[in-house]
Amino acid sequence: MRGHFITLEGIEGAGKSTQRDAVAGCLRDAGLSVLVTREPGGSDIAERIRALLLDPANTGMHGDTELLLMFAARAEHLHRRILPALTTGTWVVCDRFTDATYAYQGGGRGLPVAHIAGLEQLVQGERRPDLTLLFDLPAAVGLARARGRSEPDRFEAEQLQFFERVRDTYRARAAAEAGRFVTIDAERDPATVAADTIAAVQAYLARVCAGQRRTAVDP
Repeated sequence: MRGHFITLEGIEGAGKSTQRDAVAGCLRDAGLSVLVTREPGGSDIAERIRALLLDPANTGMHGDTELLLMFAARAEHLHRRILPALTTGTWVVCDRFTDATYAYQGGGRGLPVAHIAGLEQLVQGERRPDLTLLFDLPAAVGLARARGRSEPDRFEAEQLQFFERVRDTYRARAAAEAGRFVTIDAERDPATVAADTIAAVQAYLARVCAGQRRTAVDP
């Protein structure tokens, strides 16, 4: 079985980190090798870029600089960790990927979608996630959760309207790519969210296994 690429998306406070562990556990229970990672970050150089992006002291960063740094980190992450893992049959579970760039830099910052799409093609080629879990909740709820757990980073310090635009972009992308996205109501308690998350992953695994069986019997 080749490695598959699963991403988790959502605004701050959606509980992606908790559910990421649930996804990884479900895959490991199925006997699969799993790499758990995150963006921005995931490799040595990418983590250094992450520190620049999240540092509240960098409030004056230009939107184009932010966008280019996101894809610089992604290029390192993709080539150092994600692609090598997938090549060896490892399943990759990533907290955020390029959908986040469309949501945050496109929807939130208002940067041109064409610029994001061009960088996506340059850095990733045809590589896209196989399954994306979108943890959706009202922006005000997510922001209150995020700000209640720690001092806000550079993104968490943005105004509510910013996160409402981010959420709207996520939801629009999920509607446009319903075959890849599964949207999960993240406003509920973590156990209920985890149950829906595991059910979505198990359903995807069943589809993958069914596809392999069809391939095996085809002449």
